[in-house]
Amino acid sequence: MEENSGASKLAERFGVTRYPAIFVDDVLVATPNDFGYYGRSGGSGGRYTPLKSVVSHERFRADLSRMIKLLLAGRKEEARAQAAPLEKVEIAEMPAITFTDLDGKSLSREDLAGRVVLVEVWATWCVPCRPTLGWLGELKKRYGDNLAVVTIAVESQEADVRKLAGELNLPFVWTMGKPEMIRALGDVSAVPTMWLFDQDGKTAATFFGAPPTLHKEAEAKIAALIK
Repeated sequence: MEENSGASKLAERFGVTRYPAIFVDDVLVATPNDFGYYGRSGGSGGRYTPLKSVVSHERFRADLSRMIKLLLAGRKEEARAQAAPLEKVEIAEMPAITFTDLDGKSLSREDLAGRVVLVEVWATWCVPCRPTLGWLGELKKRYGDNLAVVTIAVESQEADVRKLAGELNLPFVWTMGKPEMIRALGDVSAVPTMWLFDQDGKTAATFFGAPPTLHKEAEAKIAALIK
């Protein structure tokens, strides 16, 4: 979005820092958490998950149509009352979760201490995820033991994840996403999503999706941490 676009101004006004977020006029109809994989309340996801479900698509279409009708009828306050408020979920540090790789080996936050850690949530059906994994492999080879890469597969079959991990043969920690793990990271509404943590486990950056600037921005952050 352009810096001065109406969408940018709306996003700033509502504190939207992630996507997808849906506006009708100036009413925030759907927030990133509505598309999240696992809800903060402990449920199986937001209102419109799983993302590939026909039922979820129909629910979103019906809700969007209802909001448009309310606004066209001049009932904006009623529309606002029905719109979901934005739940801002940010993590200041790596959560105390244990990653279990595809071979059953466990890796805790303490095991990763002293290294820069990059955690990526991805899916086998996600088109930009595979080249992103390849790029992460190049970073891992460049920085060696100074950088740990943990990948978390969501909405994917373990057999497919194992196959791709074998094909790529990259020195990552390959894991399957569990609800408690994703909730601890702060709800995931898009893939790929990446968190970068410094050597003390503090959050250094978060990246949503695979925009053209991803590589440049992420590599600059990592280079600044690994001096």
